[in-house]
Formats: sequence, structure tokens, C-alpha cells
Amino acid sequence: MLRSYFFTLCHYLLLFSTGANGLPTSQVPIIAHPPLSLNRTVSNELFYELEELARIVDISYCVGTTGIQKPFLCASRCQEFPGFELVTTWNTGPLLADSCGYIAVSHFPSPKRILVAFRGTYSVANTIIDLSTIPQEYAPYPGDEDVDTPSESSVDLLWKPRQYVRRMTGAAKDKCDNCTVHLGFMTSWRQTRVEILPYLEEAIRKYPDYQLTLVGHSLGGAVAALASLEFKTRGWNPRVTTFGEPRIGNQPLMKYMDDRFLPANEDESAAMYRRVTHVDDPVPLLPLEEWGYRMHAGEVFITKPELSPLVSDIQHCQGDEDPQCITSGDSTTMVPTDDETSSWLEHANLTEIWNDGTRVLTIPARYKLWQLFFAHRDYFWRLGLCIPGGDPWDWYRDYPHNETDEF
Repeated sequence: MLRSYFFTLCHYLLLFSTGANGLPTSQVPIIAHPPLSLNRTVSNELFYELEELARIVDISYCVGTTGIQKPFLCASRCQEFPGFELVTTWNTGPLLADSCGYIAVSHFPSPKRILVAFRGTYSVANTIIDLSTIPQEYAPYPGDEDVDTPSESSVDLLWKPRQYVRRMTGAAKDKCDNCTVHLGFMTSWRQTRVEILPYLEEAIRKYPDYQLTLVGHSLGGAVAALASLEFKTRGWNPRVTTFGEPRIGNQPLMKYMDDRFLPANEDESAAMYRRVTHVDDPVPLLPLEEWGYRMHAGEVFITKPELSPLVSDIQHCQGDEDPQCITSGDSTTMVPTDDETSSWLEHANLTEIWNDGTRVLTIPARYKLWQLFFAHRDYFWRLGLCIPGGDPWDWYRDYPHNETDEF
């Protein structure tokens, strides 16, 4: 009797605790890795670090123009870093797959770092044309040390058989299934690696307690991204910061990057890869998603259109393509309605790739051609001009100050 009463009671308790479909109304699905709530606030420390790195990558624009000399001298911002020691510079030439930059070691009073700075492209026209390249198969390092040689030009590499390109980009020790990469970016990295690896290996042996730090702007950010994957596999554990980095590959490649630089359940604010983007900058939205390209995680978004941003103008983003950050613009069609757009096309030498029949380019809605000259360069400072104090736009401005220090 008691046993029957017990089972009847359990039956009614179960009915009252479930919904119409018979499932418990308060039950929460079990998730293997519950997502972390993102704190979008950027710390003062990160803000100052990013601002300094923007000036460091700005110096790379002296390579290929007036140059950088030892110990660390240039026509731009070199005097702002008295603890820097130049290791070497490189310049692979003014082609679509060009790459140039410098390696330096930062001593006291700067943090102990081995810095590799990758500068952007030579021209806006090259930027647009090169971004339209069809993706190629990506195979990760290792496997190419004995194949790459400095004598092979980018033109030679582009015409190699597919099997040769795959062999050059790595063996199958570390697989990246179904990964594709922008061929122009990969060619730039292959040309760059043979120039810088001997210097990096020596610097790492000489300064084993210094943090390997990569920084790149524009297409230099794409090369830094591919370099970071190889350096990570080598066990060098690089800290990477890019400004205005374009998309470099497809979704499997982005997952491959995320797995290495942002493990599951790790706070994105503590990631070893920071991909800094700026509102209105079109380059992080290119190449287009319709062409098979995606973004990777680690985004830090500057929300203020004009210079100079404050700490409150910068936020952490969540996942690969946070809709509250740079990807808030959808793809649409831009049609020039006045002579101003045409003049920008002519100024950027882009009239030949403009469709004369329809006068239409299918590009992201936030993409504005003139922003290649402004928003794409405005990362804490206006980047890309090797003259004393940087771009004249910045001459009247001091370094950013901690908002809390004003009281």
C-alpha cells in the first residue's frame, strides 16, 4: 500500500514539473563547453600596448623608402624607442606579392621583445587587385625548409604546379583538412620566410627570455598571420597584433588558427592574437565572403571613426565574426552617383577593373573607396608615411593618456 502511494506521488510530481511536451520546463541543455560571457571592455594596459605597436608598425613604412639604419635610426618614429636595436630589414620588391619590414630587439626601458614588423602594400591598386585572388590549398608547416630558396621570385612561384605549391607550404605532420589560403598572401610569406628565419633563429637563441612579437598593417597583417602559424608550430609561441588585416583563407583555416591561438573556454581578452579593426575600414571585409574567405577570432574593434580613440572607443569582440564589430556591414552594391567616386577610381588607378558596362562593383556596404586612404590607415595614428613624427596629420597630437590620470 505504501509502495503504491509512493509511485503515485512520484507520477504527479513528474506531471507538475513538465510542460505539454512531457519535457521538464526548467531543464537546461547540457553543453560540453559552455560559452564564456565576454567582457568587451579593453584594459588600459592593452590600450597602451596597441597604441605603441601602431607606432612600431608605422616605422616599417620607412623600409623601401628612406630606410632604417643601425642602431635604430630612421626618418620617422625611431627616436621614440631608445631601447630598440635593429637586427635587419627586408624588401622582396614592388610586386603584388611584395613584402618588407624589419626585425628589432627591444631592451630596457621597453619590454623585452623580439619584434618582427610587416608593412603594408605599396599601392591601393595592388591592394584591391591582389585581394581578388582565387584561394589555393593550404598545408601547414613543417616540410618546406629545404625547398624554399631566396632565388625564386613570386612570378616563378605562381606558375609552379599545384603539387609543388603544396609541397612548399608544408608536409602532413600537422593537418589542416579542407583549408584554403589566399595565394598572393602565401607567396608573400614564402618569400619573406627565407629572408628572416636565419635572423630570427639567431635572435631567439641569443635572447631566449624575450617575447617573440609580430605586428603587421594591411597586407602585412596577412603575412604576419601566416608567419604566426609556422612560428607557433616551431614552438616559438608568438604574440601577434595586426591592424586592418584582410581575410586570408576559408572557414577551416580560420578554425585552425583559432584552435592554436584561442583554445576552448579561454577568455578572448587574454588571447595571444589581437586582430585590430577600425569602423569604416574596408580591408578586413576583403576578400569577400562570397569568394570563400572568412575571418578568425581575436578581433579588437575601434568604434570611433576619427582620430584619436580613447579607451572607451575600443572593445573586445566575440568569435570569428562578431556582428557588433567590423562585420556589421552586409554585402551590397555600390553605384557611383557623382564625379567624386570616379575621381577616386582614377586616382587609385582602378578604372581598368571597374565594369564599364554596368558601372557596378559588388562589395561590402561599409566599403567606401576613399577609406583606403583614411580609415584603413587610422589605427591610433595615421599610418603609412615615413617622415619625422609620422603623417603630418599626427603632428599636433600627443600620445594618448589614461583617462583616469586626468583627475
